[in-house]
Amino acid sequence: MNKTFTILLTLTLIFDIGAKAQLSPGDLTEAHKKLEGINNCTQCHDVGNKISNAKCLHCHKEIAGLMQAKRGYHSSSEVGKNDCIKCHSEHHGREFDLTRFNHKTFNHDLTGYKLEDKHLQADCRKCHSSKNIQNIELQKRDSTFLGLQENCQSCHVDYHQKTLAENCQSCHNNFLSFRPAKGFSHDSAAYKLEGAHVNVDCKKCHKLGQLKGKEFQTFKGVAFESCNTCHADVHKGKLGLNCLECHTINSFTKLRDASSFNHNSTNYPLIGQHQKVDCKKCHIKAYTQPIKHDRCDDCHVDFHKGDFVTQNQNPDCKQCHTVDKPFTFSLYTIDEHNKSDFVLTGSHMASPCFLCHKPNERWSFKNLGSRCSDCHKNSHTGVMSETFLTLETCKNCHNTEVWSSINFDHNKTKWKLNGKHTEVSCRKCHYKTGSDSTQIVQIFKNLSSQCTSCHKSIHGETFQDGETATCSQCHSDQKPWNEVTFNHNTTKFVLDGAHEKVSCTKCHKYQPMAQNTKYLQFKMESYKCIDCHY
Repeated sequence: MNKTFTILLTLTLIFDIGAKAQLSPGDLTEAHKKLEGINNCTQCHDVGNKISNAKCLHCHKEIAGLMQAKRGYHSSSEVGKNDCIKCHSEHHGREFDLTRFNHKTFNHDLTGYKLEDKHLQADCRKCHSSKNIQNIELQKRDSTFLGLQENCQSCHVDYHQKTLAENCQSCHNNFLSFRPAKGFSHDSAAYKLEGAHVNVDCKKCHKLGQLKGKEFQTFKGVAFESCNTCHADVHKGKLGLNCLECHTINSFTKLRDASSFNHNSTNYPLIGQHQKVDCKKCHIKAYTQPIKHDRCDDCHVDFHKGDFVTQNQNPDCKQCHTVDKPFTFSLYTIDEHNKSDFVLTGSHMASPCFLCHKPNERWSFKNLGSRCSDCHKNSHTGVMSETFLTLETCKNCHNTEVWSSINFDHNKTKWKLNGKHTEVSCRKCHYKTGSDSTQIVQIFKNLSSQCTSCHKSIHGETFQDGETATCSQCHSDQKPWNEVTFNHNTTKFVLDGAHEKVSCTKCHKYQPMAQNTKYLQFKMESYKCIDCHY
């Protein structure tokens, strides 16, 4: 009896072990271990048939849902046609990897999401991480490749913090670099980029800053109603707010039409001669580049080359000149001139400025001198005694009223003027006609004091006493020439009686002289009565 029981027990154990070995070829993986046991075989296997895909998808609803939506790796034509068991076989032990595949050779295109550029270089787990999975149940799974969305924000932080649309690829259309956003066209924005704006760095208008403690760049809500919302108004509102009236969008420094620009709206209105000047004469570089205009010499070269510099200060041109008239016109009056070291009087007041201040090609106003000879040539040099030609002696004879009006004290010379001589013009004695009858010769020195050196003797050589004429014996410069003071009684023929009443010409007859002239003969060889009375 005991022997029979032992045999039956042994056969039963052998049969049970063999049956189990035939029904369960090995342990299930860690993920399916709850399905261990003969009672759970039909959870995956159909009786008398192979493993059913339907039963796999009955449990793996997340994959079933993707396949039904025709999304994901399992819905691809290459994979969807296969049985699940082809890739995910079981009964290989607890540590067996059901999702084993070569990460480097895996064809990601079959997932419906093609990897490009930077995505090709990324480690799989950079994206396939629980932190990027939105489904809470899938988040709990270790090392799952399911649960990712195709939108960028499912993996990447939204830099724009929901201020822009969620379709990142509408702007960032490549995976090489997040910046620049080559897919973005400003033409689709409310403000189309034109002219110089095309080349402006985005950061110039779209400022970098902070939002919610993170770096943030503003792309939405940037004001563009007027130029001044971005650009500083260098005119400080004086020229209005419509910059495009003068400037172009291609360059701030290029004006639309400089000829129509109203310069009077600036700090320097154009008046007078400035209205005729070409803009480029002052605005040498750009029209918009500020230029100094407080003084004339900010633009104009000092025409006088520092002649008026006093104590290192150069007076402004407007003290003498005005833009209302050409530069040759001067506001400098005679009254102003008379405040200088050289007071204008007489003819000097009527003399044009250039006679004194433009001795050559250049105008000069400095160190001109104040002596007559500094401007006037001394016409008496070499013909007048040095006694009267020392510096500043022109005034001894001349004045500024009339040059020919002489006020010389002739008594300072060896020949004092008396009587009629005081009425005679200087030129009568001191200016003679030269040999060619046209040249005027000055004679102011070595003049003879004899009457005949100036006056022609009407008596010939009758009264010559050697070389000395004796005019003064009869004539006086205090009386008219024909009023004779001769005392006949001093001669050898004393007048008495009736002779005192006789006219001189009764006795003294005219005698012929050279050149068809004649003279009264006063000196007689004989003075007998018969010489006159016969």
